[in-house]
Amino acid sequence: MISVGKCRWFSSSTSSSSLPWISPLQSLANFKKPDPSPETSNVEPRRKSKFITHEAAVNMIKRERDPQRALEIFNMVAQQKGFNHNNATYAVILQKLAQSKKFQAVDAILRQMTYDTCKIHEGIFLNLMKHFSQLSLHEKVLEMFYAIQSIGRERPSLKAISTCLNLLIESNQIDLAQDFLLNSNRSLSLNPNTCIFNIFVKYHCKKGDIESAFEVVKEMKKSKISYPNLITYSTVMDGLCKNGRFEEAIQLFEEMVGKNQILPDSQTYNVLINGFGCRGKVDRARKIMDFMKNNGCTPNVFNYSALMNGFSKEGRWQEAKDVFDEMKSIGLKPDTITYTTLIDCFCKAGKVDEAIEQLREMKERELQADIVTFNVLLKGLCSGGRYQEAIQMVKKLPDDGVYLNKASYRVVLNSLCHRNDLNKATEVLDLMVSRGFVPHHSTSNELLMRLCKAGMVDDALAALVGLAEVGFKPAPDCWAVLIELNCRERKLLSVFQLIDELVI
Repeated sequence: MISVGKCRWFSSSTSSSSLPWISPLQSLANFKKPDPSPETSNVEPRRKSKFITHEAAVNMIKRERDPQRALEIFNMVAQQKGFNHNNATYAVILQKLAQSKKFQAVDAILRQMTYDTCKIHEGIFLNLMKHFSQLSLHEKVLEMFYAIQSIGRERPSLKAISTCLNLLIESNQIDLAQDFLLNSNRSLSLNPNTCIFNIFVKYHCKKGDIESAFEVVKEMKKSKISYPNLITYSTVMDGLCKNGRFEEAIQLFEEMVGKNQILPDSQTYNVLINGFGCRGKVDRARKIMDFMKNNGCTPNVFNYSALMNGFSKEGRWQEAKDVFDEMKSIGLKPDTITYTTLIDCFCKAGKVDEAIEQLREMKERELQADIVTFNVLLKGLCSGGRYQEAIQMVKKLPDDGVYLNKASYRVVLNSLCHRNDLNKATEVLDLMVSRGFVPHHSTSNELLMRLCKAGMVDDALAALVGLAEVGFKPAPDCWAVLIELNCRERKLLSVFQLIDELVI
């Protein structure tokens, strides 16, 4: 457990890409004065350089893309007479360095802040905590929390405590979270508020332990400063729906509205609409939306998308389209997720032409289809046997600035393998490997085996060599078939070359 006030900063081995700290003296040394001009009677006195204010320094550092140059600017402005760094300049340079993963430089700035007399706000440390959490540097998250007191010289707020706790729990660092909470209780005389309790409610619900979540809610009701709020109830309702406990979710909703006089918002309704819709109860989800509208809460795009998704999962494409049309009729603009939901619905119903029409409509509305949209459409084309269109789409999209992922190629390759269209499958494989994507291991083995059984030994060898270049090694049974067929056809040279390719 990390004690309050103690911070273990980054060692020099933290990141090979880290930048060295440039001290003010080093920075000053790099800015050489120009040679004096020859003396003449007509030379005017030199103008003084313009003073760079804190606001100007912040803007300069923000605009600078190179973190090393940003650090030089940070050091350079400090050489001005009367200039001392403040919270804003420290915040912007730490943001820049943390984004660039320059941990040694972050370390050096934090050391400098320790000796600075300016007021440092805890927001700087909260921002660093989020950066380190994204990089799975969980101990560093804790160090930044304790730095609020040791460097910022102020008591951490409840917001800081809840932020740290939430980051640890979201990262599933339960032991660290428990130690942190115990330490906070002891050293900071912590009185948990609703936000902190809600974090634990969310944690238990994510684990599927709804009973423990209810125990936390029971404790909240005993305290005046941590009474359950809308987020509390919405989180528990979501957990109940995900565990199939729908009637209890409705009962909790009624308790929230009737007994506790807490009015639901569109997000709370979405928990129920999505919860019921995704689990085969879309008609009930529709009634919840009707109740929502009748009680003065206007549905938003997310509510309509959730309802459409429910109809889509049950193959009820016409009703999904009706919901989509209703949404547009009241002035709501469908987003990429909404269109993707409708495209998926059409594809599952075998209506690929209608799905393609929705893609055209997206372009007309200047909505950018994302990788999920295209993968859904590729799957729909393959399911409808329109393989050539799928292959052309895979070939053409990168030229149009759409960067596909490995799932895009795998959808088409897997479909072609199952259809036993080996010529087209090898074509997609070549394209996939040439663009740096690796097929699924089982698909690669399946394709090689199918090529061998079809007597396409040369094609199998060519495919294997290409796969070997991206690190693929065939399964033992696939390897045995390849060797046997090559030996049977007296292609021993190919066998030896294959062994050299793979046994390295």
